Amino acid sequence: MSAGPTAGTAAPPPVPTPSDPFAAPVPRRHPGGSGPVRGDGTTTRTRAGRRWRAVRWVVALVLLGAFVTLLLALLRPPSSDVPYAPDAASPDGGRAVAQILGRHGVHVTYTRSAEEAARRATAGTTLAVLPGDTTGDDLSDADLRLLAGTDADLAILGPSDASLTALAPELTWGYGSSFVTTSTADCADPDARAAGTITSAGGGLAAVEPGDPGVTTCFPPEAAERGTGSYAVVAGARRVAVLDDAAIATNAHLAEAGNAALVLRMLGRHDELVWLVPERDRAADAPETTGVAAVLPPGAAAVAAWLLVVAGVAIVWRARRLGPLVPEDLPVVVRASEATRGRGRLYRAGGSRGHAAAGLRAATAARLASRLGVPAGAAPDALVAAVSRATTRPTTDVHGLLYGPPPPDDAALLTLARHLDDLESEVRP
Repeated sequence: MSAGPTAGTAAPPPVPTPSDPFAAPVPRRHPGGSGPVRGDGTTTRTRAGRRWRAVRWVVALVLLGAFVTLLLALLRPPSSDVPYAPDAASPDGGRAVAQILGRHGVHVTYTRSAEEAARRATAGTTLAVLPGDTTGDDLSDADLRLLAGTDADLAILGPSDASLTALAPELTWGYGSSFVTTSTADCADPDARAAGTITSAGGGLAAVEPGDPGVTTCFPPEAAERGTGSYAVVAGARRVAVLDDAAIATNAHLAEAGNAALVLRMLGRHDELVWLVPERDRAADAPETTGVAAVLPPGAAAVAAWLLVVAGVAIVWRARRLGPLVPEDLPVVVRASEATRGRGRLYRAGGSRGHAAAGLRAATAARLASRLGVPAGAAPDALVAAVSRATTRPTTDVHGLLYGPPPPDDAALLTLARHLDDLESEVRP
């Protein structure tokens, strides 16, 4: 008599027996406590380790790409694509001027808001007003009134008609040339004399009242009217300096002639410089960027391209390699008659009467050679001669049946099949 389980002791789990083939197997526990063991001997820990070893190189490449991208972003100085901006490194930017001024103790405050510029432009500072783009500024009448009411010295580069009228009413346009000219100072202004010569493609400036003692014009081009020039200074309660061409201050043209000397002395008269590049009215001048592109930083496209390259390299490196073809046995047995009929249907569907005729002739020639004892590697003439002797047919007829041209149509193919069958029936082993 066997003793049952004692009180307080759990019964062991049922063990599947051969009489119960559908019973679920009892999961085993790994001695280390890492979860149940599968039938293949793996545990949760070993499966996780295998998956990690399979993807660790891909993860390493992604992390390396992210690290390189972050490093490039940190090492690259901040820049923008706004024309005339002090942080723009493009040919039409003003970074060179801003950096030189900064090394000489001038603090540059960059803004795109006329309200902020008017608030920061106090007495003892210089307010530089540059165009909103390469064609002109984008200041409203209210903005111009704010700027005109400041106590700061004004430095106006490439003004529009409205800016010139509101900020320097003593000046008007002169000759209106749009060709790049190199001209000398030809005036008593110390900044202009220090520059010597400049290059300009502006329209020239002149005093509204000819002979106005408070207006000094410099750098007149050849054959220009007296009292005109590319640079003008209006003396008064505050100093207003106007340069007809803002391109002189860009990275592309700063090093030409004496452009750098004039621009640096024009903008660096005080320790504080407020640099205003007005914001463009996107609704009126350009379509607004919408969607994901509107919130992405300027370098997002380069980062995305870099990640695609890294992903492509990882795919090429870790993808499955295609080796040579490996023959495998068919999983099912196909009857020879079915294979023959299937090949015949394929020939018929493709109109391959030549292939079908070649197959019929080859099979017939092989059987005839076997019956007549002709070697397998014998020339066609030897087989034709042997068949002709066995059937008393002319060699030309036998050669035409076994090695003739392909049939032109289905009727000719059927006729050839019947003639080959008749020929084979005439040859006895």
